Amino acid sequence: MPEERVQDHYARSGSGGAIAIRIIAALRAHAGGDVAITPETLAPLDHFHGRGVLATEKLVALLEPLAGETILDIGSGIGGPARWIAAKYDCSVTGVDLTAPFCDAARELNAASGMADRVRILEGSALALPLPDASFDRAYSHNVVMNIADKAGVYREAFRVLKPGGRLVLSHVNAGPNGPPEFPVPWAAVPENSFLATDEETRRDLSSAGFEILTFHDTTPTTGTAQARHKLETEGPPPLGMHVLAGEHFLRLQINSMRALEDGRTRTVEIVARKPA
Repeated sequence: MPEERVQDHYARSGSGGAIAIRIIAALRAHAGGDVAITPETLAPLDHFHGRGVLATEKLVALLEPLAGETILDIGSGIGGPARWIAAKYDCSVTGVDLTAPFCDAARELNAASGMADRVRILEGSALALPLPDASFDRAYSHNVVMNIADKAGVYREAFRVLKPGGRLVLSHVNAGPNGPPEFPVPWAAVPENSFLATDEETRRDLSSAGFEILTFHDTTPTTGTAQARHKLETEGPPPLGMHVLAGEHFLRLQINSMRALEDGRTRTVEIVARKPA
């Protein structure tokens, strides 16, 4: 997807200040006006991917960050995972995102949660990271590359900025065997903006970038998706969730995404790769 179309797809959520105000207001309306604004209390609202903070926890188990390390979040959105990881593991996290309002909202939420000293947010492209060579111990990207046709370029940039021996963890949606999903979905409103790779293409692109693939797992849920979709269709979203950021139309995107997994049109994968020492 050309970068302008990526920005247009996500920037409909509003300005960065408006996003941050909306999220904090939703949290206070649900938990009380005196609720502490922390990475933990914000977690139901600022982890902009399927299964929210639960998915972040699973990704971090693969990332294995250590205190004092430098971590890179490629496609950091409004910064929820970056803040959560920095707070939980006492490390510094740099997030890079293409969408200016998301970067502004992330900075506002960093300040509101007292994380501005440990989480840095940069506006930039995953294809041209505004960062020096060999500057990060670990990097991750969660549900980002479906927007990008040149996935090999993303992996080359990740390889460049990782230190020798550095780890890259990816969690995203790949193409399934039964045709494309029904649109819109969370990462694209129309088919022209969706770029789902096969597992074979993903392995090829990572290897061509120089990575050693340590693990490559199909994490597509085999049970529960239909029930979760039915609950969304009949009961609507919970009080706190991604719809606060993306708008009520996001419910349809979630339902379409769940149905695509059920129908074998998409698959979820988790990958751990390493830059040779």
